Amino acid sequence: MAKLFFLVSGEHETLPFSELTAILEAEGFKYRIIEKSIQAIRLEAEPKCVEAIASRAALTRVCALEIMKCKADYAEIIRKLSQAPLENFIRPSEEFVVRIKRVAGSAKHLSTMQLERKIGEITLNKVAESKVNLFSPQKIFFGILTQNSFIFGLKLKEIETKSFTQRRPKNKPFFHPSAMPPKLSRCMVNLARPKANDLFLDPFCGTGSLLIEAKLIGCRTIGCDAKRLMINGTRKNMKFYGLEPEGLAVADARKPPFKYANCVATDPPYGRSATTMGLTTKEIVRDSLNALLDVIPRKGHVCMAAPKTVGIGMIGRELGYRHLESHFVYVHRSLTREIAVLERP
Repeated sequence: MAKLFFLVSGEHETLPFSELTAILEAEGFKYRIIEKSIQAIRLEAEPKCVEAIASRAALTRVCALEIMKCKADYAEIIRKLSQAPLENFIRPSEEFVVRIKRVAGSAKHLSTMQLERKIGEITLNKVAESKVNLFSPQKIFFGILTQNSFIFGLKLKEIETKSFTQRRPKNKPFFHPSAMPPKLSRCMVNLARPKANDLFLDPFCGTGSLLIEAKLIGCRTIGCDAKRLMINGTRKNMKFYGLEPEGLAVADARKPPFKYANCVATDPPYGRSATTMGLTTKEIVRDSLNALLDVIPRKGHVCMAAPKTVGIGMIGRELGYRHLESHFVYVHRSLTREIAVLERP
C-alpha cells in the first residue's frame, strides 16, 4: 500500500470521487480514504491501481504518489519540502519539472509560478546533476493547492480527455437529443462496477452511449430499446467505433428479453425528447427496476438516471435494493438528474 493522491474534475462535486472508488472496488483493489477536499482525494492503495483508474475513469485528471502534505502556507511548504526525501524519487542526472495546480480559487495568496521555481531549486540542491526540463522531463513533480492544503508528489499518470470530446453525441453518425454525453456515460458505467469481460446491460440503450463506453473498458454488452429506430442507431454508432455488441433487441425494458447480466447502467426516457410510450417516468423506473431483480445477481449493481422528482433511490429501497448513493446533476432549469447506485440484495 502506498499513499496516493488524485486530482479530479471540477465538473461535479461528488461524482468524481464515487467513480474513482467504484473503479477500485470493481478491480478488486483494497483502499483506505485518508481525506477528500475540493477536487482532490488522498488514499492508501496499491500503486498498480493507477493503471486501472487511468484506463477507465472519465472524471479523474492526475494520479500521483504522495511525498508530503501540509497547510497552504509558503514558509511551511518550503520547510516541509526541504526535509522531504526528494532524492528517493529522482536519480542523479535525471531531468524533471515541477507543476502546481490551484483548484477552485484555493490559496490565492500563493503564486504557483513562485512555488514551482522554489521547489525546483530545492530539488536541484538535493539531487546531484539533476536538471530542469520544461518540455520533455523524465519526472514530473506535481502539487495541488486545494482549500487550505498543499499536496505534493510524483506524477504517475495524467489522463487524457480528448477521446471523450471526440465521442460527443453530435460527432456520432446517429444523433438524438436525448443522448447522454460520453463522460457522464462512462462515469455511470463505472458506478455499476463491471469488470473486464462482464456482461453489461442497458435496457434503455437509445443511441448506445452507455454501451459504447462499457465496451471501451472491456465489457461484453447487451441492450434493448422499445423503438427499432434507436436499436438501428445504436448498432450504427457502435459500428462507427469498431465495436460489436453481444446482443441488441427491440423490447420493453419492463420485460427484458435477457435472462442475465452482471450489472446495469441506464437512462430511461423522461418524456421530453424521448417518448415514455404513454407511461410516467416513475412507472417506467419502478417496473424496470423490478424486472432487473430477476436479471442481475446478488451484489450486482444498477446505476440509473432520472429526474430528481422521480426519486429513484426511494423506489429502489421500496423494491428491496440497497441504495448505495445518489448524485444530483443540474442539466437546465426544469431538469436536475438523480444518478442513483443500487445493489441487488
